[in-house]
Amino acid sequence: MTMPEPLTDAARVSDAERDRAIALLRDHSSEGRLSPDTFMRRIDLALRARGRAELDALTADLPTRGRLAGLLERTVKAASGWGLRLQSAWQHPRLPSIILPQDDSTPLRIGRQPGCDLRLSHLSVSRVHAELRHEGEAWLLRDLGSTNGTSVNGSRIIGTAAVRPGDRIAFGHAQFRLGAR
Repeated sequence: MTMPEPLTDAARVSDAERDRAIALLRDHSSEGRLSPDTFMRRIDLALRARGRAELDALTADLPTRGRLAGLLERTVKAASGWGLRLQSAWQHPRLPSIILPQDDSTPLRIGRQPGCDLRLSHLSVSRVHAELRHEGEAWLLRDLGSTNGTSVNGSRIIGTAAVRPGDRIAFGHAQFRLGAR
């Protein structure tokens, strides 16, 4: 039988407190204020810490940031993240549209062959590449065993996939955006 641990006045360290201490150690290590060995030793001690005083001792020699500095850092992080999202959106190409037909009774054949309803002259498109048809409330895109594949929103499809206006579709390397009338 094991003996219970003696009660102490110190409260146990919560996971959130432990995570904050580890995050602070990680930040200071990435800034070069802690050597890799010191960082690893302190992480090990943080994971074993039983009280708040032990955690505080691990970060006591590290410089602290004031409230204003923390607010400024978070603001700059948010602003730079917004800039990266804007840059990414700007770099995405504007794709030509394929407008879904209103007469949805017959399937739309897509390929390089002269008999196809939508002829694409791109060399990566097979002669009879794919088929687009309307069933019930959904539009279905089916790859017809093409060599270079068909993808919807960046994921290659095998067989049939449901599509809707706004989806990014590709036949081989020819990319389009589906549109509605």
